[in-house]
Amino acid sequence: MGWSYNRLWILLINKNMKRGDLRQKAGISNAAMAKMGKNLPVTMNVLENICNCLQCRIEDIVEYIPDSNEDPNN
Repeated sequence: MGWSYNRLWILLINKNMKRGDLRQKAGISNAAMAKMGKNLPVTMNVLENICNCLQCRIEDIVEYIPDSNEDPNN
């Protein structure tokens, strides 16, 4: 599967924030928000800005989910 930002979306709901609010407060581009909406990778700078804005840790917003057919030993 790859990257999942479901934790971020849940955190935003819990903080009563919209994606647009986060984009403005964290200084994130529309393109980065669109990538996260599609569970695509974004730069570490984007993730750092989000963590600073929300006062959270990276594992609170993003999760790596390996494909089921990936060999965990590689």
